[in-house]
Amino acid sequence: MSKVIQIRGVPDQVRDALAEAAQAQGLSLTAYVRRELEHLAKRAETVRANAALIRQTQAGVGSPVDRDMILSTLHEGRHD
Repeated sequence: MSKVIQIRGVPDQVRDALAEAAQAQGLSLTAYVRRELEHLAKRAETVRANAALIRQTQAGVGSPVDRDMILSTLHEGRHD
C-alpha cells in the first residue's frame, strides 16, 4: 500500500518550476513528483550497491581501490 508524503515549506519558485515541468510532460504535479521521487530512490539504491561492491573489491584486493587505480589498471590492460 502506498504512503502519503507531505512536504511543507516548498518555495513558490520550486513549486512553480515543478508544475511547469509536469505540464510540459502532460502530467499532474503529483504524478510528476512521484516519478521524480521514484528516480531519486533508484539512484540512491544504485549508489548503495556501488558502495557495497567497492568495499567488497577492496576487501578482496586487500587495499583501497580508488578511481586512479581503476583507470590505471584499465589503461594497462588495453596495452597488453
